[in-house]
Amino acid sequence: MQENFSLKPYNTFGVDAKAQYFTEVNNIEELKEAITFSKSHSLQLLFLGGGSNILLTKDFNGLAIKLDLKGISEQNINENEILVTAKAGENWHEFVSYCLQKNYGGLENLSLIPGNVGTSPMQNIGAYGTEIKDTFVSCQVLDLDNMMITTFNLEECRFGYRDSIFKQEGKGRYVILEVTFKLTLKDHHIKTEYGAIQSELEKSGITNPTIQDVSKAVISIRQSKLPDPKVIGNAGSFFKNPTIPLTQFESLQQKFENIQGYPNGDKVKVPAGWLIEQCGWKGKQIGNVASHQLQSLVIINATGNATGKEIFDFSTEIINSVKEKFGIELEREVNII
Repeated sequence: MQENFSLKPYNTFGVDAKAQYFTEVNNIEELKEAITFSKSHSLQLLFLGGGSNILLTKDFNGLAIKLDLKGISEQNINENEILVTAKAGENWHEFVSYCLQKNYGGLENLSLIPGNVGTSPMQNIGAYGTEIKDTFVSCQVLDLDNMMITTFNLEECRFGYRDSIFKQEGKGRYVILEVTFKLTLKDHHIKTEYGAIQSELEKSGITNPTIQDVSKAVISIRQSKLPDPKVIGNAGSFFKNPTIPLTQFESLQQKFENIQGYPNGDKVKVPAGWLIEQCGWKGKQIGNVASHQLQSLVIINATGNATGKEIFDFSTEIINSVKEKFGIELEREVNII
């Protein structure tokens, strides 16, 4: 247990906020011990995974716990399906790479997403036509109310777009310990119709792609337009893509002919990056903070010296300008602490 501990290495924005107390846990016994300490000292809890989806706007007056639970196990279901379980502290991309090396299909479109396995169900991470819920079977959690370990199945997690029970009524109550996925062994469902995957494959002359080819294409696309958090502080996509009523979208089309949108019944998902770019934020810098020059959906710690409050205030200005121009209120995808 360490006091007055800097969390700068534990958040991908590289914000230098301090925790009153900090500890790393490697197993469930250590986790329970740390939680017991927090309760006996009436401390707030902050659980840290890869640190890729949080913005620390101030020092944390409580106990920050780095979840370092590690391990991967497998269980065959039949000749084409396998259950793969990863502990919460496993790095997400390394876990995806592990599955690809074994030719387990289902997660290839989620390559290079920052963070750890334990945080992946919280916001139902997704990219290029795939979401966690597509392969998710269950997750084992620790209930902080009674310190009991329980299991949530797919239905109980109530996954939505960047959403789950863990961001709603279960927020702050459960700690995810491990996640189980059902992956394919041979009859893989290849998804190449989203984003620029198809054109990336064509550039390499690939017409009959494997899951490994899809992963390489996704990695190439992400690296070409998203900054590496190890080089420049960021948390990936800062905002959710808003979903608006079809009638509102049609009204906006009258004013903005080139507005982008993806219809789904009586709703339309509008790319937040496009809205932000139209408001002139792409590449714009204010003080220590900027919108990335290649992807306006990404806010960066441009100088490396930005405070969490500066980043938060910058995001507020973006939200206000998009609302003023389009009448659409953007929602932050990043958890604000």
